[in-house]
Amino acid sequence: MRYLTWPLTVALALCAMTPGPAAAQDARLTGRLSAPARAAVAAVLDSARRAGLPTEPMIDRALEGAAKGADDARIIAAVERLAADLAAARAAFGAGVSDAEIAAGASALRAGARPDDLHQLRARRPGRPVTVAAAVLTDLVALGVPADTATAAVLAMAAADDATYLALRQNVERDVALGATPAAALTYRLAGEGTTMTDGVPTTPSAPGRRKP
Repeated sequence: MRYLTWPLTVALALCAMTPGPAAAQDARLTGRLSAPARAAVAAVLDSARRAGLPTEPMIDRALEGAAKGADDARIIAAVERLAADLAAARAAFGAGVSDAEIAAGASALRAGARPDDLHQLRARRPGRPVTVAAAVLTDLVALGVPADTATAAVLAMAAADDATYLALRQNVERDVALGATPAAALTYRLAGEGTTMTDGVPTTPSAPGRRKP
């Protein structure tokens, strides 16, 4: 688990969270944002709560912006964009989705997945959470795998358990660190799992290509 990146870390943290008072969450913004920015962010958070969306990712985004010295306009815009992504993810996943799944889905959309991809992912995993699968999609794109290829891989593996998704991501990361191209590393690891792809990614096992020193 030491290789976890932001999307998966946040998603797993949301899984473990117990709901707390909204005021306690909002209090973290005091002293970190200017009064106008805090009021604008609070309005977005209130709207999100009424819509049943998770607010923790938006609070984290505002705090991240403040820590990086972003100005008020950039912080507010980032929180508003995230709210829109969270709403789109929930709509794509459908009813009964958890906060962690919504957050992971929003990150996947930002990485290049389409709402229909999220809809398919949930349809292919009936009665099973999609948090880790969606977060791994985001992480694969962050490693350099093209978004379409990462999405096709995650959908093709929809029957896999979370441990298999995590192992895939860690193995691809390890291969890339050793010099493989991200797409070649993913292809090789999928072939090892016997996963069938239909979007241009071969499944015949072969060693991932190494970059010359």
